[in-house]
Amino acid sequence: MYFLFSLLTGVLIALMIAANGALSDNIGTYTSTVIIHLAGLVFMILLYVFYVFRKKNAGTKKKLPVYLYLGGILGVGTIVFNNIAFGKISVSAMLALGLLGQSAAAILIDQFGWFGMHKTAFRKRKIIGLAFVIIGIFIMITLKETKQVAAITVALLTGLTVILSRTVNARLAEETNIMKSTLVNYITGTVAAIIVLFAIGRGEMNFSNIVLPTNIWMYTGGIMGVFAIMLLNITVTKISSFYLTLMLFIGQVFAGIIVDMLLTNSFSVTNLIGGILVAVGLSLNVWFDNSADKKNKNIAAKEDSSAISEKI
Repeated sequence: MYFLFSLLTGVLIALMIAANGALSDNIGTYTSTVIIHLAGLVFMILLYVFYVFRKKNAGTKKKLPVYLYLGGILGVGTIVFNNIAFGKISVSAMLALGLLGQSAAAILIDQFGWFGMHKTAFRKRKIIGLAFVIIGIFIMITLKETKQVAAITVALLTGLTVILSRTVNARLAEETNIMKSTLVNYITGTVAAIIVLFAIGRGEMNFSNIVLPTNIWMYTGGIMGVFAIMLLNITVTKISSFYLTLMLFIGQVFAGIIVDMLLTNSFSVTNLIGGILVAVGLSLNVWFDNSADKKNKNIAAKEDSSAISEKI
């Protein structure tokens, strides 16, 4: 079930990137970031009020580490980076580069158990599967796109902000509840987006551009983000960070291929091949992990049997 939720989240993220990027092209990177967060915040407030009314419980009030409230601020960085890269490289390339950044961060979080996450040692055999993933990612980036150094750099940075944001949001959800964690994410994110707009984005503050266009779907990114964050809050602590990253990517890459088809009226065979290679790499690593787990269980079972025999 958690793997299915991860795939669905990946699809939502791909659609959200397309909607947010289109809005950014129309009204500016920083202004659109504020609008995206405001839309998500309003929608989340409505959901939260309904939740509190039904459950009569707003969650724990105990004191928590400050870093658990930073998910929304990190999320602003993700949206800004994606909006900067959108249009300069394809959606599929953005997702691929984001995965590369996420994979590196996820391996470190799993290895060392940062942010209170469960430690999952990186097995050397998984390098084979990871190699397929990396090859698939680079196949999805065209030669023309490699010249877009700034876009590639910020796309990579989204990997770091995404994984840090989803990890602290999920930890906050564990300490409180999913609804409160998502609400806090949008409150802090909205405040941060407004500060960024006034600090470095004042040049694009032409509010006459903020009207409902014919393509109203461009304003739905914030709402899709609410559902994506809620799903992530459910899955992040249930499966390893590395596997969550890869499952998200599979959902993202195939949805991204469809989005690119709709935006450019063309089909990319290389993106499809790259996505398949990533899926192969994921399958290999899942198989390696399952084999190792079965082996460890068999060893443990034999040790228990030997201990019982000795006692008898």
